[in-house]
Amino acid sequence: MSPQHQHSIRALIVDDEPLARSNLRVLLRSDPDITLIGECGSGSEGLEKIRQLDPELVFLDVQMPECDGFDVLELLGGDAPPAIVFVTAYDQYALRAFDAGALDYLLKPFDNTRFERTLARVKERLLAKPGTPDLERIMIKSAGRVQFIKTGEIDWIEAADYYACLHVGTRSHLLRRSLADLEEDLEPSKFCRIHRSTIVNLERVRGIEVNAEGDPEVVLENGEHLRFSRRYRKALQDKLGMTEQL
Repeated sequence: MSPQHQHSIRALIVDDEPLARSNLRVLLRSDPDITLIGECGSGSEGLEKIRQLDPELVFLDVQMPECDGFDVLELLGGDAPPAIVFVTAYDQYALRAFDAGALDYLLKPFDNTRFERTLARVKERLLAKPGTPDLERIMIKSAGRVQFIKTGEIDWIEAADYYACLHVGTRSHLLRRSLADLEEDLEPSKFCRIHRSTIVNLERVRGIEVNAEGDPEVVLENGEHLRFSRRYRKALQDKLGMTEQL
């Protein structure tokens, strides 16, 4: 792993062609910033593994029997990984792939140079450290109107398919941006990712409680309970200044 990076990217391959999986496996294992956590030979298996393993990066074949790559993304909804790279032998799906929120689109057969460009885009999104992010307001366009939402007024943000839903008091606003992109622009000392599908305004956090199932939840000032995943637990505790571990 490169010294400037704090963690390696957890990657999953979903492709029904053994040779394609083998090629991707070789290319990924040569990169010290990538950790390959699994391979799947079908869309249905990929859907299960994504939910189980919580990867940050998925190489997803478009054409697979029964459940194709677009089906997988649709079924995942807001729980889709932050970086999806579609891999296919057919170029007619490119526009649809980017509309579905894909980070990149690899057309088979691709060479090492093209693959390296893809990984560079992945790392730019997942590993790059922003300079001085401090987004003070967000522009919302809806039904011919434009309004500005001050980031300090946002309670929390959730993924809503290919949008981000900003919860501001009793109102919500849809923004056509992914959570990963939006997170890069928000001040990290004020906002924290607590789940693949959730970002919370730290100033709105009242406390943390354990629910009936024994899982900790973030409790906001307005009484809202938000679940958070193990991957983001330490970051949240550090930002809240918690000395005792949950």
